[in-house]
Amino acid sequence: MDRTGRSMPEGTIVGDPTRRGHVRTLSPERMDDERAVRTGSIDDINVGQRIDDFDLLMGLGRGAFARVFLARQRSMHRLVAVKISQDHGTEPQTMAQLDHDYIVRVFDQRYLEQFGVKLLYMQYVPGGTLLAVLRRIRGSPQKQRGGQVLLDAIDEELAARGEIRPTDSSVRAELATLSWPETVAWVGRRLALALDHASRQGVIHRDIKPANILLTAEGVPKLTDFNISFSAQLGGVSPAAYFGGSLAYMSPEQLAARHPHATGSAADLDTRSDIFALGVLLWELLTGRRPFRDAIDADESDTSLSTMLDLRSRRIDPDVVAALPPNCPATLRRVLLTCLAPDPRDRWQSGADLAQQFELCLDPQARDLVDPPPGSWRLRLRPWSAPIIFIGLVFPNLLAGLYNYVHNRTLIVSKLSPAAVQQFGLFQLLITAIVFPAMVVLLAYMWRRPIAVTRALSHGRTFDPTTLAKARADTLLLGSRMVVVCFGAWWVSTVVNLFAMQVATGVPRGSYVHFLASTVVCGAIVMAYPFFLVTFYMVRCLYPVMLPPGIISGDDTRRLRGLERLSNRYLALAASVPLLGVAGATFLPAADLGAIVVPIRVLCLGAIVAFVAAYWMFRQLEQDLHALERVVSGEPGPAFTLGGPARAALS
Repeated sequence: MDRTGRSMPEGTIVGDPTRRGHVRTLSPERMDDERAVRTGSIDDINVGQRIDDFDLLMGLGRGAFARVFLARQRSMHRLVAVKISQDHGTEPQTMAQLDHDYIVRVFDQRYLEQFGVKLLYMQYVPGGTLLAVLRRIRGSPQKQRGGQVLLDAIDEELAARGEIRPTDSSVRAELATLSWPETVAWVGRRLALALDHASRQGVIHRDIKPANILLTAEGVPKLTDFNISFSAQLGGVSPAAYFGGSLAYMSPEQLAARHPHATGSAADLDTRSDIFALGVLLWELLTGRRPFRDAIDADESDTSLSTMLDLRSRRIDPDVVAALPPNCPATLRRVLLTCLAPDPRDRWQSGADLAQQFELCLDPQARDLVDPPPGSWRLRLRPWSAPIIFIGLVFPNLLAGLYNYVHNRTLIVSKLSPAAVQQFGLFQLLITAIVFPAMVVLLAYMWRRPIAVTRALSHGRTFDPTTLAKARADTLLLGSRMVVVCFGAWWVSTVVNLFAMQVATGVPRGSYVHFLASTVVCGAIVMAYPFFLVTFYMVRCLYPVMLPPGIISGDDTRRLRGLERLSNRYLALAASVPLLGVAGATFLPAADLGAIVVPIRVLCLGAIVAFVAAYWMFRQLEQDLHALERVVSGEPGPAFTLGGPARAALS
């Protein structure tokens, strides 16, 4: 009988409770299909049945509260994933707030109220889950792991479901070229962006694990299963409602909220708890094992929870860290260890910060600057910053001084009387005793902050952002500031020497021209070559030490770009040194040309060799500056420069 008391033909049931009064007539076979729903047990639902508007084609997975099927939605003529569960929780409302490329998109839900069953139908993602990838990783040697392993696991899932593998995919082509640590970072970046989007909508997932990460046919991960998530935007819902999760991936604060005798509650959790769980997941994906060995046979007992909470409240064991793959970049190791910090304040504070760090992991040039590989020459040279800077400045100045001495002694001093030579020498000694010590003091003052800050940082000291910003600015400007000081010292010496020549008797007028010409050549030498030597070292070895993780700085971006433009000018100056030497020789009388031809030849040959070295440093410096710009601006690196569909999937 229906609700009005009228009798109904045999084989009819109420089908869609969202359409009041709608009656659907079923054959006896369809009545058997829906009888499982009427019993209220999702365990009795099987492939081949029709539930409401959906024909169940294949089982995709099951959990403690629900089962997921691949289904055909008859009214829309499309394939969807249908999640059938008991009518509790706020997952549909939570997921409806989330619209992101790396989160499974929900279409709608339907309630069968009289049966206590909820149907949530969503985007069908055919590539399986990360759980299948983990099984394949555990069975393959480390040397054979790479992005192709991820694609092989997806292809196996596609074949099992009768799906066709994409044949023309630039995303898959890009993945196939990545090492396994880079693949983990590639996946991690997208999941971090998903967590960031959820966090900005007030949603905490609370159950990050491999089975809840779906993969598209192209390998793009998508976060799903918000069954026990909490959304701050849903009124009347407590953080403790449907609180649970997978013990093996829980953060310390989530375990504390589960433990009956620990201080902590579900209300204490935020996105940093999900970041911890993501760190556990990615560590397991990277190595095939979780960083904690306490959850293999763990249960809900107080003893198990206490053991897990105690282990997660400490730093990762050094033996576990040592078991990371040999090709794991230092940056990825640092990023994962930060995710797994026991104190939430020491972790990445948002998914966006974490995603930026994974971008860095995928940028070889930038990551090797920020986190040099063990044994790198950058690490070995950092403690010797003062001697290296001193040599970089003094050596070119000594060469310039040697050329200046030979040039002036041949063309000027050799033609003076003994008395004039003695007087000229006294002026030289005076200028050396006054100008150059003052120059050294000024240069030491300039480099004090970069050297002091980097040394303190290497010993674990921390600085406020303002101090670090000033130290970075001084580091980038140090090379140009120092060569300006050296150039100024040379010209002060020139003015004094010209005065000495004026006082000295018997100095030909043409000597002034020769003296000025040699000073111009020496000035170019002491500006061009020290600039590249000092700046190359500062940018490669010291500046990256002062970059706080996750920094986004417009000031640094402008300075880096300005330094690149400045490097072009100094390169042109380096190229001009032999030309200036030859141009100065054209002013010599024919009688003096023979005496100076050898020094000019040595100058030209040496300047050519020095220019080649300067050009090599310029090219390296240019690449480093571009890489550091990507770090401080948050712009994607080379791994994210594909065009077309690949760019859309990778961004």
